[in-house]
Amino acid sequence: MNIRKHIPNAITCLSLASGCIAGVVALDGNLLWAAVWIMIAAVFDFSDGFAARLLKAYSPMGKELDSLADMVGFGVAPGMIVFHLLREACPFLPLDSLNAYIPYLAFVIPVFSGLRLAKFNIDERQTTSFIGLPVPAHALFWSSLAYSLQPIIHLNEALFVVVVILSATLTSLLLVSEIPMFSLKVKSLSWKGNERRYILMGCTIAFILLFGFLGIAGAIFLYVLLSVLNKH
Repeated sequence: MNIRKHIPNAITCLSLASGCIAGVVALDGNLLWAAVWIMIAAVFDFSDGFAARLLKAYSPMGKELDSLADMVGFGVAPGMIVFHLLREACPFLPLDSLNAYIPYLAFVIPVFSGLRLAKFNIDERQTTSFIGLPVPAHALFWSSLAYSLQPIIHLNEALFVVVVILSATLTSLLLVSEIPMFSLKVKSLSWKGNERRYILMGCTIAFILLFGFLGIAGAIFLYVLLSVLNKH
């Protein structure tokens, strides 16, 4: 039995398990640990591809498993995070029985994440870059933003709910947009050709030092902005 060829899939399974944990702790209201587990899932998601290339252990099963793991860790888990935010705010809205149903609008995130992953799997244009916001970046954005927004839920519940729903819808549409997004993989250490990557790396460090956890959401926003500006 060649154990080596199963290593990438085992790492993918760890990403899948991390996404499951993130969803559970999000529903418990622990958004910090939900974000941490999404980050852990992202590390495993990067590592499985690296391991597959290093060990030359590619397989059709690995490709499908990777998409399923991404759907859980970067689609369902951030959806659960936003669901929790809305569930905390909605009981205070003047909508009576409708209040209980509004949090389910958070599932726009897993729905469009699934569409994004399906599109990526059949789109031959996305071999060296992306078209539309990648689901890991989207998940990191919401896990960072949601943790930072949690303390202000009750300042104005109605405004909070409207802003969160509109923001979730907008960012979900970015997932399936036709906006070219650059890959973060660095093929060489030279500045030329990697300008946007180095700018993003430097700004990410600065954002985290200045704004803490919220800096991650700021970095993802900058990633989208740099991609859009490059298009024009």
